[in-house]
Amino acid sequence: MTANTGDNRRSRPPGGRPIASLSLDLDDKWAYLKTHGDERWQSLPSYLNVVTPRILDVLQRHRLTATFFVVGQDAALASHRDILASIADAGHEIANHSFHHEVWFHLHSEERIAEEIALAEEHIERATGRRPVGFRGPGYGVSEAILRVLARRGYRYDASTLPTFIGPVARAYLLFASRLTPEERAHRAALFGGVRDVLRPIRPYYWDLGGERLLEIPVSTMPLLRLPFHFNYVLYLAGKSRRLAQSYFFTALELCRATGASPSLLLGPLDFLGSEEEADLSWCPAMNLSRRYKLDVLEDMLVAASQRFAFVPLLTQAESVATEGLAMIRPTFSHRKGIAS
Repeated sequence: MTANTGDNRRSRPPGGRPIASLSLDLDDKWAYLKTHGDERWQSLPSYLNVVTPRILDVLQRHRLTATFFVVGQDAALASHRDILASIADAGHEIANHSFHHEVWFHLHSEERIAEEIALAEEHIERATGRRPVGFRGPGYGVSEAILRVLARRGYRYDASTLPTFIGPVARAYLLFASRLTPEERAHRAALFGGVRDVLRPIRPYYWDLGGERLLEIPVSTMPLLRLPFHFNYVLYLAGKSRRLAQSYFFTALELCRATGASPSLLLGPLDFLGSEEEADLSWCPAMNLSRRYKLDVLEDMLVAASQRFAFVPLLTQAESVATEGLAMIRPTFSHRKGIAS
C-alpha cells in the first residue's frame, strides 16, 4: 500500500437521494473496559480480528463505504496490522480516534493532546497506508485545544459532538454501572457532554478558531427532538420491541429528509457482537441480544437508510458542504480544563 493524504474520498454517488455519511468507532474490547474502570484493560484484550471482517462483509453486501475511526494503540500492535490494512484496502476512509482512547482526553493540556494525536497518526498511517484527516474524540469529547491542534495539523473535519439531551443520562448510567474511584469519576464528569453541548447545532458548521476554522460534522440526532438514533441506541430499543425500534429509526430518517438535514450515522463494533460472544461487556447497551438478532435488525436499518440517503464517508460529506455558507461558532465548553497531563 502507498501512503496518501486524504485519498479516502469517493465521488458523489449518482441518483436523487441526498448525501449522508456513515462512520464506525472501532473501539476495541480494552477501550470499553478502560472506560468502565475494569483493570483488565491493561492487557489490551481484543476482538478486532473477529469483528472487523464481519463489519466489512455487511458493508460490502450493502454497497456502503464508511469512515473508520481507528485507535492508535490498536494500530501500534503488529497483531492488528493486517486487519486494519484490510479496512483501507476495502476502500473505507481511515480517521483518527486518539491513541490511548481516554474519555477524558479533551481535558488534557494542548501539548499532550498534540503529542497523542501525532502519535496516533503515525501508527495509523503505518498500519493502513492512510494519513487521517478526520478526528473523533473518545466519548464525544471535544475542547478548544483539540480543535486548534487539528487545524494546525491540516485536518479537514472534526466529528466529536453529539448534541442530545440523552447524553447526561447515558453518563449517569455508565457511572452507576462502573467500578470507579472518585478521581476516575471526576475524569468522566464531562462524558457525553453537558447542557451547552446539548444545544450545539445538529448540522455541520465551522468552529471559529480566531484566524483558522475547522469543519464540525456532528453525530446526528433527531431533528427538533435531539434524540439519538445511532445504531447502538436503536438496537437497545429493539431489545424492548423491534417494531418500536424500527418506527423510531424511520421517524428519525423522515425528519431528516423533511428538514433537509444530511444525517451522519454511527456504527460500533458491539453492533456486530452478540451476548453469546462477549460476556465481559454485558453492561453495555444491547449486549443482552444475540448476534443473529442484532445483525438482522441492523441490516434492516441499513436497507431503510440506504433507500432514503446515499451514504458516503465523512470526508466526502465534508467536501460536499465545504462550499456552503455554514455557520461559524466560537468554541465554548462547559467542562473543566487542564487535568494532570
